Amino acid sequence: MKVMVTGAGGFIGGYLVRRLLAEGEEVVAVDIKPKEDWWQWHVDAHNYECFDVGNMPHMLPVLLETVGDVYHLAENMGGIGFIETHRVDCLSSVTTSVALLNALQPGQHRIFFSSSACAYSQVFQSQANAALLTPLKENMAWPALPEEGYGLQKLYVEKLCQWHREERGLSVRVARFHNSYGPHGSWNDGREKAPAALCRKVATAIITGNREIEVWGTGEQLRSFMFITDNIRGIDHIMSSGYPDPVNLGSSELVTVDELVDIIEQVSEITQLKRVYNFGAAQGVMGRSSDNKLLRRVTGGWEPDISLVDGITSLYPWIYDQVKKALHE
Repeated sequence: MKVMVTGAGGFIGGYLVRRLLAEGEEVVAVDIKPKEDWWQWHVDAHNYECFDVGNMPHMLPVLLETVGDVYHLAENMGGIGFIETHRVDCLSSVTTSVALLNALQPGQHRIFFSSSACAYSQVFQSQANAALLTPLKENMAWPALPEEGYGLQKLYVEKLCQWHREERGLSVRVARFHNSYGPHGSWNDGREKAPAALCRKVATAIITGNREIEVWGTGEQLRSFMFITDNIRGIDHIMSSGYPDPVNLGSSELVTVDELVDIIEQVSEITQLKRVYNFGAAQGVMGRSSDNKLLRRVTGGWEPDISLVDGITSLYPWIYDQVKKALHE
């Protein structure tokens, strides 16, 4: 049977297709975006561009008959600046998941759903002090108070996956992604996340000679950031685990936004950039930390281990090249 990746033209989806192809899988890669907007296009996959997964049961039902595993990553999302201003778009992604889950057949299909740490209750994410911050455990999503829009959509589809398993016998896997970053993803279109955005700002400051960057919020917000290859390894481990309930997938290396900027400056070999703090900009919750005890248990001891310094060392040169090219076009 073939393997399907929805949202294959996205950042994580492109890397996942690459890994599955390298493992010898026959991959069906689908995305609603036209080919020129895919971050990665792998010619060895069966690529379907401009394809709405939500309409698949009506448009091309025979496609699902050739597929076993489904990795469902299709959604409308971005960094905090996007999800706080596009809640209609983010929440509307639920219709795609509803249609896809209804079309899958127990006994034939197994689905991996990419949820998010945004599904967690915001009650536990108000601290910007590492000593006081409560690491997010999987049972802390309920009672619910998720990020409105994107987080609410994720939490809802998690429950749909549970009910499709309990009522229909569908085999499901669910991972709550914490911040993931790496090359070949959004960096300047309003959907980028903090590592890419700050790498872009530092690169722009170096290339233009204007040694000033804007930081959203106070710089004290606490986050963990997971390099993309750890994300893909984690998907593989969770898919193979047999564990059906939501599992955290994130790095346990915790830094402030200011410390992230420090690392980018270190990698770029620049010092003394002036930081201008925009307290009115979107900044999300004050602190978010992944508790990986359950992840280690279901994966036999594995958890993300690529350091932030090593990850930024891979990301920053790619961002620098994109900025340089854009400035000289």
